[in-house]
Amino acid sequence: MAEVSLVGLTKSYGTNRALADVSMTIPDGAFVVLLGPTGAGKTTTLRLIAGLDRPDAGDIRIAGAPVTADTPAQRDVAMVFQQYSLYPHLTVRENLAFPLRSPVLNWPEAEITRKVGEVAEVLRIAHKLDNKATQLSGGEMQRVSIGRALVRNPRIYLMDEPLSSLDAKLRADLRIELKRIHAELGATFLYVTHDQIEAMTMATHVGVLDAGRLVQFGTPREIYENPVSAYVASRLGQPRINLLPADAFGPAPAGAVQIGLRPEHVRIGEGQPATVRRVERLGDQTRLHLTMGPHEIVTLTDPHTALAAGAQISIRPDTPLWFDASGNRT
Repeated sequence: MAEVSLVGLTKSYGTNRALADVSMTIPDGAFVVLLGPTGAGKTTTLRLIAGLDRPDAGDIRIAGAPVTADTPAQRDVAMVFQQYSLYPHLTVRENLAFPLRSPVLNWPEAEITRKVGEVAEVLRIAHKLDNKATQLSGGEMQRVSIGRALVRNPRIYLMDEPLSSLDAKLRADLRIELKRIHAELGATFLYVTHDQIEAMTMATHVGVLDAGRLVQFGTPREIYENPVSAYVASRLGQPRINLLPADAFGPAPAGAVQIGLRPEHVRIGEGQPATVRRVERLGDQTRLHLTMGPHEIVTLTDPHTALAAGAQISIRPDTPLWFDASGNRT
């Protein structure tokens, strides 16, 4: 495995600026998640590291050595795509072995057999090795797709929203599997997604992209608790942060235009009057959808609350975040 450094990466496609001066270090053995909406520059970053595209400016270093002029094969990286990159006419065993039989790697057959067996055990698909890819479920196909990357022992694994086409239960299961695999292999992962739950549950570090710029990089907890802007604050957290006019609860600090309140930071029992509009019971928690004058607010309460739609309560802010007219923290 290896540390990967991006220095001033810039890339445009025609008149569209995909990345603008992005600098970031992916530590050796880290699980880094790039988070942002469609068009933020997530996939472009992966493609530049993989060597599928060349940057207009900037440098990429793997294990301290520049690789910008290297071919994808020379960079020794592996990429997992959103859609399953499998050969449907081959068995699982043959799909997993295929990268190792390439002219670049050309492993001995005994080593291929050993490695395929190891990866199949890690991915818990050993019992499917002799099945054709077309006989697998969606989750099994994505496991095999991930396995095609794992067999190679590359310096970094690049993953482009590999779980987005799966149903909710499979996504949850494979999130756990990927984190387990990362821990067992001690591998370096760079994973891109727009799904904040994936970022919060899997990442050791999160990079938040906005229109091609890296606006914050840190641990999930750092970014959740200390976002640099309202944009970053809105990228992590479910339910999303409540953003209201700064004076919604009274006088605000100088320069503040918005107050940001995580749902768990809206306290019930005193303060401004509010009306319960809807009660959302989720088993382990209950969300209250409130109206406070013209404002809509979501907060969390006891799973067994007796509150119902129409109830009148009082609320106050606790540890609010303040943002200026540009959306930056004050």
